Amino acid sequence: MPYSKHKSDLQQDGKFRTEMVAGITGYLTTVYIVIINGSILSEAGISLESGMIATILASFLGTLLMGLFAKLPLILIPGMGINALFAYSIVGGTALTFQEGLAVVLIAALIFLLTAFTKLGLILKEAVPDSLKHGITVGLGFFLILIGLEKSGLVVSGDTSVIAIGDLTSPTVIVGISTLFLAIFLFVKNIPANFLITMVGGTLIAYFFGIIDTSAGSSVDLNVDQLIFIPSFSAVDDLSFWLAVFPLAMILIFENMGLINGQLDMLKRNESYSKAYQVTAFSTLTCAFFGTSPTVSAAENTAVIASKGRTGKAAIIAAVLFLGTILIIPWITMIPDTAISPILIIVGMLMAQNIRQLPLENLADSIPALLIVVMIPFTYSIAEGMAFGFIAYPLVKLAQGKQKELPVTLIIISVLFLFDFIMKFTGV
Repeated sequence: MPYSKHKSDLQQDGKFRTEMVAGITGYLTTVYIVIINGSILSEAGISLESGMIATILASFLGTLLMGLFAKLPLILIPGMGINALFAYSIVGGTALTFQEGLAVVLIAALIFLLTAFTKLGLILKEAVPDSLKHGITVGLGFFLILIGLEKSGLVVSGDTSVIAIGDLTSPTVIVGISTLFLAIFLFVKNIPANFLITMVGGTLIAYFFGIIDTSAGSSVDLNVDQLIFIPSFSAVDDLSFWLAVFPLAMILIFENMGLINGQLDMLKRNESYSKAYQVTAFSTLTCAFFGTSPTVSAAENTAVIASKGRTGKAAIIAAVLFLGTILIIPWITMIPDTAISPILIIVGMLMAQNIRQLPLENLADSIPALLIVVMIPFTYSIAEGMAFGFIAYPLVKLAQGKQKELPVTLIIISVLFLFDFIMKFTGV
């Protein structure tokens, strides 16, 4: 065998190993969604087991399609914040049943799909300023940092303030801090598979401190009552149904727009935006039948990218692992939060770097984006955080006398966000 051919084979093997590690890392940093989303869905009227299975199937199919058709190392999972919106607002906050809530998901997904396969998507993309898109990415980054700090116990609800530092003598906090320092060390040293090593190391540290629940493996019963759901349109003539459709559709469109745009920037693959957006839109459509809140491009995809994942192979590997999760559902809860939280914190910091893209030299232009950045984590709501920025943008332009710069599409979106706010807080 010629040397050059042998060298080429070695390079191909090395690339595949890199993609495999990236896929495994992505899976490990997102698999927490199985138990968390399952638990949230159970609050909306289905069993925990059905919720976990729905989460697995939706994540598997969406991620597989992303790998096969878009050929990108992006994982699709039910979005945090969106699942709470579905369970606590769309279903729990109205008279809608779970199946009627899935009909809301289906209609919102069809609107999302329409933007992905028609010029409407391009119109919306051009109508929304880059500053707001970057603001969404940065806001989600800080949201992830906050979630990571909470999971590690480093921050808690304060008695005299909104948040306060946790108990530094607590074994959980000690393990969280130790794992965070391990993660930072491995990351700045650019150690290959640093996130994967952090997960393994963090789990071992937690085990030695005795904070892993080893009985978790026997606490989950896999009696699944339903695999495929049929959305119900019996409430389609109710105002509450359509008031639920609007914010969900807007969040799906603009959150994914921001996430995909930011992640493709990191990959330097902006030419793949349309395919990634279309696959993501189709994935949300399937969620209405799997029985879960819609999937989004996972914020943790930055962990896949940081692990040198560059092709669809990483996504395919992650998808297969998600499907295999069905076999290990009873033991998933043994993974401690302290082994996940440092990854979320670092991933959030990577996303937060997009703040450099904001026009900070012009405060008037950056105020709406900064409102999104601040209000997403402070309100603990992606929807409400986005609303503040989209409502503020036209107000700032009006104050500057630059109303002619406002696209009609953006004005309509801003008015709809404002209308949703009014309806929500007046209890109409």
